Amino acid sequence: MSEPTPPAPDRLVVRLARPSDVERLVALAAETFPDACPPGLAPEAIAEHVARELDAAHFASWVAGRYGDPAAPAVVLVAEVGDGLVGYALLVRARPAEAAQLDALLGPEYPHAAAVELSKIYALASARGTGAAGTLMTAALEAAAELLDGHAVWLGTNAQNVRAQAFYRKHGFAEVGRRGYVVGGEPQDDVVMARAVGARQA
Repeated sequence: MSEPTPPAPDRLVVRLARPSDVERLVALAAETFPDACPPGLAPEAIAEHVARELDAAHFASWVAGRYGDPAAPAVVLVAEVGDGLVGYALLVRARPAEAAQLDALLGPEYPHAAAVELSKIYALASARGTGAAGTLMTAALEAAAELLDGHAVWLGTNAQNVRAQAFYRKHGFAEVGRRGYVVGGEPQDDVVMARAVGARQA
């Protein structure tokens, strides 16, 4: 008798989030957000931000395609292995405050480009080195162009998070400016990065 064939390993799948994912997304956000914060940020500030900004009500609205404004539709993607979520991304149709820098980066062929904010993209620390984050980023860029009709994607990341900045540069992003960002009442300095996407990309 031959040996039984071992089960195939669970594969990574990136898909649109469903309402049934909301509670798991809340738990995933609570686990991954602190990993992106600077070392000196108080745990109490992080906890307050997670409780206030990454709760079930917010995720339910985002999964439903809303970002608090009908003119700013949202898309949530999840990275799933088996029946577990290992990452997620939130995109919203919105231009940054640094619009002039964005236009300068993209060049004259992109005047007033339709911009999509990659508001959040996080993966579990245990998923590092598996390709999950890169696959999620590729899917997010495709979704920005195809689902939100974007010609440019921008994001903000903490100025001290050099690991994240290196990851974004690897995926074609370049710095276009800075912005302030508040976490649990604590002001933070963000680097704003952007890149072109979609059919008009060179």
